[in-house]
Amino acid sequence: MIRHFALLLGVLALGGCVTPLPDLSQSRSPCQTEPGGWCSFVRQAAAQSYPYAMLSSNAYQDEDEYKVLPAGFAKREEEGNDDSGLAYIVVDRFAKEARVGKPVARIIAFRGTEFGSRADLFSGSLGDGQRDGARAIYTLERAFMDANGMADVPIEVTGHSLGGALATQISIDNPDVKAFVFNTSPLFTGDPMQNSGNRLAIAERGEFLRLLRRYREPAAANVVVINCSPTSDVGNKHSIRKLADCLTWIAAYDEPAAFEVLASNAIAKPEVECGPAEKRHPGASNNTSEPGAPCVHQVPLKEK
Repeated sequence: MIRHFALLLGVLALGGCVTPLPDLSQSRSPCQTEPGGWCSFVRQAAAQSYPYAMLSSNAYQDEDEYKVLPAGFAKREEEGNDDSGLAYIVVDRFAKEARVGKPVARIIAFRGTEFGSRADLFSGSLGDGQRDGARAIYTLERAFMDANGMADVPIEVTGHSLGGALATQISIDNPDVKAFVFNTSPLFTGDPMQNSGNRLAIAERGEFLRLLRRYREPAAANVVVINCSPTSDVGNKHSIRKLADCLTWIAAYDEPAAFEVLASNAIAKPEVECGPAEKRHPGASNNTSEPGAPCVHQVPLKEK
């Protein structure tokens, strides 16, 4: 525990470092003629994950909350910090915009670490309090659904940072649970290979928890490392709101539901994408690059 604590402090101490790193997955812009210059595998991952990134941001229950969720998503429950510091929201995903009837899935989004929270450090990252609480929440939710005609409705989990570790824990304990995690902590228990095919992990290139993942094996998952904010420092790279904004923008090239929430949530173009900062998204119906007008990703130069 002491070693983990020291490592966490060391990682946090690097929060002011600026790392304008290139995007290795898209180096030399091999997909410059694709929508927004984003490769198809990146757009596919964004389309799968962007609603869960938005929910992971909303789990913090702060000023960065998305006011408008994609069609078919409806918040059902919100719980603030308990004695261990655990907080979460519950959201139902419906097949249609009406958001009535039986959902096709119920989503538990766990809050990540709050800056300066001793509870998150000692009961979340280094202790068992929040893990045990997350397990209890899942068990109670599953029992309630089974008893109320929703035994066939799956539970999905998501989270950012510490919340990602809690979501990972639930997916390890319950092999039928899908997990979507973002800039996740590797502090979980159990077999990291368990249920690997049901996890999607998205990380911003250069965010600070990558250092922790070097010393503690992360759970096996389908992993995509993305370079949305190449000029941000490692602390800002860890931001779930910025990552969720970027994923939603990318998803909007293929998903009308993502495009529909851009303006209402003031989501702007990722800095690495070609075009001016005020660039308007063309939408999913116009997602092919014009011949002779490739979209080359570049690291913007900082003004001195």
